[in-house]
Amino acid sequence: MDIRELRYFAAVYRERNLTAAARACFVSQPSISTAITNLEAELGTTLFIRHKKGVAPTASAEQFHALARRIIDEADAARSLFRKPSTRTNVTLGLMRTLDVPRTIALLKPLTARSDIALRLVGSDERADARIIAKTMLRDDEHFVPLWSERYVAALPPSHPLTLKEKLRAADLAEVPLIDRCHCEQSAFFGRSAQRRQTAAIAQSEDWAMALVAAGVGIAIVPEGVAKGNPDVAIREIEVKVGREVGLAYRASVPLADALKDFVAKLQRQRKVDRTPGRRVARKAPSPSRRPRGRKAAGS
Repeated sequence: MDIRELRYFAAVYRERNLTAAARACFVSQPSISTAITNLEAELGTTLFIRHKKGVAPTASAEQFHALARRIIDEADAARSLFRKPSTRTNVTLGLMRTLDVPRTIALLKPLTARSDIALRLVGSDERADARIIAKTMLRDDEHFVPLWSERYVAALPPSHPLTLKEKLRAADLAEVPLIDRCHCEQSAFFGRSAQRRQTAAIAQSEDWAMALVAAGVGIAIVPEGVAKGNPDVAIREIEVKVGREVGLAYRASVPLADALKDFVAKLQRQRKVDRTPGRRVARKAPSPSRRPRGRKAAGS
């Protein structure tokens, strides 16, 4: 086994999904699958059980993960032990506050792993070299590199009566205690669509919103990525068809630092892999899009 295979294993363990792990590692899914197969053959055990929604770690994977994580961390520490770059590039990255934790980790690791970058994180509405935002927040003078699209879902306490339904209608949420999220870029939309809205709490963060749902305070309408990694809440589809496209935005008039150019190039290559159906076929990498003028940005 090699360190690359261990990194791929750790990504699958974290994401519980081969496609998501490939995206996090900026490689194709077959590369991830091959690495897991090689590890299972070398270790003589099954690490993951495949199912229709992804994979589930076995007891062997649970036991192996702690060792693999320690090896990866020590390798990273050894690699940076004697690195003393003469100069470091300052990179300021703006993050919207409604990103889920696994994707945030996957996005930031390629930057934090570089010893020649001094990374500073700010809010999405502050001045930055680039921003990770929903496309609805794009400014007129910015390019946009798409990263992923996701729908909104209802996060409910596991024992809530509405968990008996597969899909929730707007009428189901009328007069039901709801948890509002301060920084939701779709808050105006949900405010318009909900009738007889009953706000039970206002959450300052995504983690706080999920904690309030798990405690039984109310229901939250959140991006699917925020809810699906939380074992203490139930997830149901909502009848209202609303989603968001998340990507990296940067000003067209300001040249990107070389570090960010590399980052953008990796994102575009991964986007190309994600859009290739079946076997890998050469396709033209997607070009960054510019926001049509005259369209207002929503949310914060």
